[in-house]
Amino acid sequence: MNTSQSVPTLGTHPTAGSNPGRAETRGLLANATYDLLVIGGGILGTSVAWHAAQSGLRVAMVDAGDFAGATSSASSKLVHGGLRYLQTGAVKLVAENHHERRVLAKDVAPHLVNPLTFYLPVYKGGPHGATKLGAGVFAYSALSAFGDGVGRVISPAKAAADNPALRTDNLKAVAVYGDHQMNDSRMAVMTVRAAVESGAVVLNHAEVTGLRFTRGRVTGAELKDRTDGTEFGVNARLVLNATGPWVDHLRRMEDSGSAPSIRLSKGAHLVLKRKSPWRAAMATPIDKYRITFALPWEDQLLLGTTDEEYTGDPADVRATEADIQQILDEAAFSVRDTDLNRDLMTYAFAGLRVLPGGPGGVESAKRETVVTEGKGGMLSVAGGKWTTYRHIGRTVMNKLEKLPGGALAEDSVPVKELVRRTPLPGIANPNAVAHRLLVDREPGVRMDPLTARQLATHYGSLSFDIARLVNEDPSLGERIHPDGPEIWAQVVYARDHEWAETVDDVARRRTTLTIRGLDTDEVRGRIEDVLKQRG
Repeated sequence: MNTSQSVPTLGTHPTAGSNPGRAETRGLLANATYDLLVIGGGILGTSVAWHAAQSGLRVAMVDAGDFAGATSSASSKLVHGGLRYLQTGAVKLVAENHHERRVLAKDVAPHLVNPLTFYLPVYKGGPHGATKLGAGVFAYSALSAFGDGVGRVISPAKAAADNPALRTDNLKAVAVYGDHQMNDSRMAVMTVRAAVESGAVVLNHAEVTGLRFTRGRVTGAELKDRTDGTEFGVNARLVLNATGPWVDHLRRMEDSGSAPSIRLSKGAHLVLKRKSPWRAAMATPIDKYRITFALPWEDQLLLGTTDEEYTGDPADVRATEADIQQILDEAAFSVRDTDLNRDLMTYAFAGLRVLPGGPGGVESAKRETVVTEGKGGMLSVAGGKWTTYRHIGRTVMNKLEKLPGGALAEDSVPVKELVRRTPLPGIANPNAVAHRLLVDREPGVRMDPLTARQLATHYGSLSFDIARLVNEDPSLGERIHPDGPEIWAQVVYARDHEWAETVDDVARRRTTLTIRGLDTDEVRGRIEDVLKQRG
């Protein structure tokens, strides 16, 4: 495919069943009183909006940027039990994490959450011995009822055969265990879609400029549409502040004298092209408490992460040269130098962990979700992670049900009565979807197997909607970039069905173009043209 060819009519007309336009959505938000206004569309906000809408509440959700546009799309992409928590004796927490992990992988999002084998190398002079780590991975697998096999120890030769990039100098043994991984941006989009299918009204790129008050109580928000400057407002009986690193900024809008409630820790990651097969992820102990990951992800190699206090503007967080060097140096404990060449780097990113305020270093701070009620009745929620995001949504809903007066509880189905394990849209076996995409084609038209696989593992059964776009307009079946699996139908679909407003929404979060280093100026220009052709 020639990426320089012009495509003036690509995706000109909105597809059937498209989302309402921004003006229509602003009208819906401005002309009703909602039971719950969720400010922030990351891990916490999307989960609460989804569960609240399922319970029958009238829900609105807004975000100043894109859904999962900040920290929630800058994770390590893991759905895991938390092996390192065993060191602190948090057995119950690990068991709970395992439960949520397996529910996501089996019942809620098998099309988005994939099993992943982990190798934990034991080097001479390392912080942990083979016996200790062998016992640890066995206990870890036992807490998940051995659903991913039995944690065990294998020989260096066996591990190196699976991962040729493994550094074998002074390697004594390798401990093995099972976890899962996902694409956090896609998980977020599917959760937003689930919330909307349950009745929520959502709008991204809508910044809160102030709060609305009635007799001293927070009863809504003033907003500005960042795409065109339109100002409007939303009325709500209850407002939930789920703005992550910005949670205290919004709390000060409610009460200018409110004390800081959180602190931030920066986690940076690198993405590199893979030079050799990676049949397992690597989790390498750096010291007694820290582990660095080398993960096969999206046909690339994901390295990280760092953990250091951050005091700057959350909007400015990025992976610095120091972060990049630290990650490469730590990866070199267990990965051969040839696989860590800087020329292989396609992307670097950083996110902010939101931690409870308190003494001590951020690396030892508790990773827990904190819910507080402000002077004006606004609830603020901070913390959380993808593995337990459904559980966090239910926890916040339980809190809402117990508010004084039970105002929201009267109008909603108790969270304990909601359908258990409600699946995300597109739920399907991705192998079956990929097979169907390859065999259900028009005569003479063949989908590339890599594209079929990519669609199946990012959209599930919704892939067939994208395939229909290609059937109607074969030009949409062309690859966006010859070195990546994505096709132009995905850009049209992101525009019409997944709230993509900007080039970064598409390239960084709806697709993997940016993380693969394929969002060239030409590609970005063509994506912008498609977005402008919105009906």
